[in-house]
Amino acid sequence: MKEILKLLAALTIISSGAGLLLAYTNKVTAGPIAAARQKETTEALKAVLPDFDNDPADCTCSFEEGGRTWAFHVARKAGRFSGAAFQTSSSKGYGGEISLMVGLSATGTVNSVRVLTQHETPGLGTKVAEEPFKSQFNGKPIEGTVWAVKKDNGHFDAVTGATISSRAVLEAVRNGLDVYRRHAAEIARTGE
Repeated sequence: MKEILKLLAALTIISSGAGLLLAYTNKVTAGPIAAARQKETTEALKAVLPDFDNDPADCTCSFEEGGRTWAFHVARKAGRFSGAAFQTSSSKGYGGEISLMVGLSATGTVNSVRVLTQHETPGLGTKVAEEPFKSQFNGKPIEGTVWAVKKDNGHFDAVTGATISSRAVLEAVRNGLDVYRRHAAEIARTGE
């Protein structure tokens, strides 16, 4: 019995020490992790939005739809609406979730799309983050475009050998555009 109590005490001390060390590590790294995420968002916004002179990361509006929160970052130039960006994702990628940042212009077109995260097959599905696939979105009108791959009667070429990944990207864009269409006027007024 005495031996069991010694083992229990040792295990308690080790577990408590490990817990304190993890708590300290979390406290120390929380700030830098948050700063890195903010920097990543800012860089993605710069990459996908048309010219702006405000801070789109701080000029946002949100909507609850489909069980998730959709945040739209609004770009303004000389006080006028120049575009908006939103983060979207699809869990239907071949390797799991694909996350994107989509930028829209005030003229009703997609300005640019940037893949933020993906776990697709190297050399195949990863090409959804590369040219020429991602440049297909640039300048496409939001209205009148069929947001699907050509195999599904859409307007976009799929990456050869990665139709599942291509479909996931288009699903993510399409879902975000549906939310944008329903709230376009309110998004354009944000930050006036």
